Amino acid sequence: MEDPTIISLGGSLIVPKEFTNPTTVDTSFLKNFRQIILDFAGKGKSFFIIAGGGKTCRNYQEAAKQIVELSVTELDWLGIAATHLNGSLLKTLFKENVFPKVITSYDKKEEIKESLAVGAGWEPGHSTDFDACLVAEIYSSHTVINMSDVSFVYDKDPRSSPDAKPQKNLNWDQYLTIVGETWVAGKNFPFDPVAAKKARELGIKVVIIKGQDLQNFQNFLEGKDFEGTTIT
Repeated sequence: MEDPTIISLGGSLIVPKEFTNPTTVDTSFLKNFRQIILDFAGKGKSFFIIAGGGKTCRNYQEAAKQIVELSVTELDWLGIAATHLNGSLLKTLFKENVFPKVITSYDKKEEIKESLAVGAGWEPGHSTDFDACLVAEIYSSHTVINMSDVSFVYDKDPRSSPDAKPQKNLNWDQYLTIVGETWVAGKNFPFDPVAAKKARELGIKVVIIKGQDLQNFQNFLEGKDFEGTTIT
């Protein structure tokens, strides 16, 4: 597998925040996402999809913190386990079309003959966004698509600042000025700051798009106009 389309798939798309049960999966989204991936794979594209932990990760982290005091590393390991569960679900959905194991370490190149591969979290200290950057480095790709529950990166947090403005194009220095440079376990960044610094180092372009808008995602794959933030 060389130059695959790399997707950092937010766990919020697999288990949405508005779902009250932490194990309630958005089967409608996954069914449609799966079909788009299979359609493009059938046309010769290859994909490497890295699953995030999302609400499942944060629910388990919060539950543990209510009972015992945990270090950042211990919280990260809980989050990583959640990504493995989500990654296993994705791999199962693609069945015979996908590399036969969920990839959970990024210190070597796997010999992938299939058009699809699924990865999940590796080590504490960063999110699966960072792992997506490592995949880009290993498999000679220059773009990561970040699919989550946000449409754009904003100049400030839109949840607390109604006047926040969407940014269509940013460089990495501008992005890091907005989100800061410190990793916080369980925090929902548009793109993990540790990953952002790695992407800047490697010269990787990251495209932030709202994952629920699968027509917009398809437009991007087809090279058409799309809504989102491009960071270079």
